Amino acid sequence: MKSMIHRSVLALAAVALLAGTSAGSAQDKSKPLKKYESGTKEFWTHPPDDWFLGDENEAQKGLAPPSGPPTGASDAELANIIKKVKLPAGFKMEVYASGVLAARQMAWGDKGTLFVGSFGLGNVYAIKDNNGKKEVKTILKGLNMPTGLAVKDGALYVIAVDKLIRYDDVENKLDNLGEGKVVYDDMPSYAAHGWKYLAADKDGWFYIPFGPPFNVGIPPTSLSQIRRVDPKTGNAEVYALGVRNSVGGDVDPRTGKYWFTENARDWVSDDLPSDKLNMISKMGEHFGYPYCHQGDLPDPKFAMGHKCSEFTPPVLNLGAHVAPLGMKFYTGDQFPAEYKNNILIAEHGSWNRHKYQGGRIVRVIVGPDGKNAKQEVFASGWIEGDQGYLGRPDDIILAKDGSILVADDWAGAIYRISYSKK
Repeated sequence: MKSMIHRSVLALAAVALLAGTSAGSAQDKSKPLKKYESGTKEFWTHPPDDWFLGDENEAQKGLAPPSGPPTGASDAELANIIKKVKLPAGFKMEVYASGVLAARQMAWGDKGTLFVGSFGLGNVYAIKDNNGKKEVKTILKGLNMPTGLAVKDGALYVIAVDKLIRYDDVENKLDNLGEGKVVYDDMPSYAAHGWKYLAADKDGWFYIPFGPPFNVGIPPTSLSQIRRVDPKTGNAEVYALGVRNSVGGDVDPRTGKYWFTENARDWVSDDLPSDKLNMISKMGEHFGYPYCHQGDLPDPKFAMGHKCSEFTPPVLNLGAHVAPLGMKFYTGDQFPAEYKNNILIAEHGSWNRHKYQGGRIVRVIVGPDGKNAKQEVFASGWIEGDQGYLGRPDDIILAKDGSILVADDWAGAIYRISYSKK
């Protein structure tokens, strides 16, 4: 099984590389539409090289995920990005660290070390500030999609598809973390949508999303859900159902409830369905997948008689194919007072759309009850033209001084966004 997973990851990289040269090019009308029998166990255990694409439709035929530069963005390219990103008045963006290839979720150590997971490369990084200069050190290699991580009681927790691993006393052992201790592994080993995100509640339990290994279909009973896991004991509970692909979430400081972003299915149209922001009000809620999308769109194949009214609606529909990933409630004091407890979401951006959207940070203003939510663009400029990425934001974390850091896996960089009154 492990070799299959690694083959799938390598296949993902190969397909993405090809996609980088073909996305946006003329489509070959003579080729048949791609179709997959993803409702079988064989599909999950032996997925095709392009398993993540799903069944094509005629209108979107030939669309495929683009690939970022394998060595990240150069200093000159990052300087260009900084110039092009638009922010509200009083805000400023600068490069915090470069050379953080495929950067995903970030977490602070108690001594100020910034830990960063990665997509595809298998790396975990530690970034230390040495007299104003950021040193990026690769502290773990060869893990299986270690996109999610957290620091608790001096230990670094890394989630790598089918294992939650703890590395004790991490900031004193950066040169040799050892093998780590597996604290939870009751997880399917499918690579497809198996990359994860960690968010801790006040009790120290982690909310962990489990995505299904395909675009749309009836998922295995162990997937398409969010679990709440105690890393001390390995105890776990299924907390929410009907979730497609969530790679971001945070606990509301006002209520303790878990909110999460969700990527909707592909291959309906350029403008359907919308990606979502959700809130779990009580244990056991079902958020609709695969029966219903965006709260009001029955799936054309998998609704199977279900009505959208049976499921928990989103707090907010964010837009089609914007790919919302990491998100944080803003609890700092540096930004203007009206930002307090707003949600900042990093949108990774489209691939299953002829004109990309997302590739930005949005601000969501919403009360603790989740009603009357509205969004506005906070930072934009990472997309040029119809399909030209300069970068792809994918996570946000609050710094001690009230600024925020933003991870960009396309550019392989971490940005800092700060505010000062003029």
